[in-house]
Amino acid sequence: MSIKNIRLEVMQFLENKVEGFMEQYLIPVEKIWQPSDFLPNSESDNFLEEVRELREISKDLPYDFWVAMVGDMITEEALPTYENWLMELEGVDNEGRNAWSKWVREWTGEENRHGDLLNKYLYLSGRVNMREIEMTTQHLINDGFDIGTGRDPYKNFVYTSFQELATYVSHNRVSQLAKSYGDKKLSKMCKMVAGDEMRHHHAYSHFVTEIFKLDPSEMMLAFQYMMKQKIVMPAHFLRESGQKISSAFEHFSDSAQRIGVYTANDYVDILQKLIDKWEIDKVTGLTAEAEKARDYLMKLPSRMAKISERLVIPQESFQFKWVEPARL
Repeated sequence: MSIKNIRLEVMQFLENKVEGFMEQYLIPVEKIWQPSDFLPNSESDNFLEEVRELREISKDLPYDFWVAMVGDMITEEALPTYENWLMELEGVDNEGRNAWSKWVREWTGEENRHGDLLNKYLYLSGRVNMREIEMTTQHLINDGFDIGTGRDPYKNFVYTSFQELATYVSHNRVSQLAKSYGDKKLSKMCKMVAGDEMRHHHAYSHFVTEIFKLDPSEMMLAFQYMMKQKIVMPAHFLRESGQKISSAFEHFSDSAQRIGVYTANDYVDILQKLIDKWEIDKVTGLTAEAEKARDYLMKLPSRMAKISERLVIPQESFQFKWVEPARL
């Protein structure tokens, strides 16, 4: 039997558990928070006063903070690309609307609130160039999303396990920074988004745990493949208006590193957390090739930690069109 067919069989076997996964890791629409719970109430007579308060508090937030916020928001706003990518996975039947496709749609529904919330906050703050941000978002969606995983659910679930935890770290750090600058409402917004990301991380990493039980060698090889390729962020192909090829993501990453929102050390830490969570050292029944993959993965965090120690982050900020100095 081909590797592709085995993967399909595993996904079909796990499909019986997907309804349980949704009950465990997703929250019903009527019970989960919505963006309007945290934003100025446009139906209230105090709306303009609330907006003025938001704008006044946001004045104290520095340039790199705004760049990190905008990058995080654009990443969330490119959601249509991610949904389309997950719908193409082996075992996800959108036409037949099987349990896996239901998971993807309901996960998308939760994720959609993140961009809505952060977008409205940025718009009301008056500190950023929304038109430039909107063009960057449209470019990111137009350009598509290809992380080299094809339709392989094993590789893609490694990616989502890693990525959801990375976005948790980023949103949680922004929350902490906002609080330190006295913006408690923004801090609460980012903390709520971070909470969703952590739940989603637990879900996708649970999927991988289940696959390890059924197909340990191929799952181990998929994990190794993704870490050799390196996990690129969804916004890796960021570009500003008027640019065909851009180093915008690199400059965004520099800003995030300078203020400690997401660093090379966090990447290593997430890798180690996944190795521990999936108990890579205890997986049995591996082929000789998969054993070599395990050895590679077990040694990788220490190797990457040494590399991250030598990284030099530019201290001079790149000037994004998103955030104009005159507005700060």
